[in-house]
Amino acid sequence: MSPASRPTRADLLASADRTLPTIAAPGLRVLFCGINPGLYSAWTGHHFARPGNRFWPALHRSGFTPRQLAPAEQLELLTWGLGVTNVVERASATAAELSPAELQAGGERLVADVERYDPAWLAVLGVTAYRAAFHRPKATFGEQEPIGATRVWVLPNPSGLNAHFTLARLAERFAELRSAATGP
Repeated sequence: MSPASRPTRADLLASADRTLPTIAAPGLRVLFCGINPGLYSAWTGHHFARPGNRFWPALHRSGFTPRQLAPAEQLELLTWGLGVTNVVERASATAAELSPAELQAGGERLVADVERYDPAWLAVLGVTAYRAAFHRPKATFGEQEPIGATRVWVLPNPSGLNAHFTLARLAERFAELRSAATGP
């Protein structure tokens, strides 16, 4: 893939079921957790890479990073004590393709990742996925029950398909977590 190239439909379909590496290290401030990679992200090999996804702009506008990173710069998250992973590792066209069993298994794997990396905070990006993965059917946005010493926060899904949240509102929600994670 060249930086200027665009995937064909065949390229995207061939990316189904690919996985992306977890970007993490021990002792992170926040480990952000998407639902699962989309086909575009799997094609590029970078988290939240689809044009229109608001993760990188929201991360910057909320004050987590001093500048907006491009998806290809995902390893720079570690510089600021941040990381990124997914509840379900395999890529799909939409999160609706994931079964409840996949989400629950992903929640179990995520608990193991939290135990391994010991982040101060786990931020799950999508309340519906959080509910299914962690058996919390009434969960809402904001702070949840911790996993051991790791505090858990649920944020809105940054996908451009999530029309309930503008970029400005999404950045406000991310900033609430940043404030909780770093203090006022």
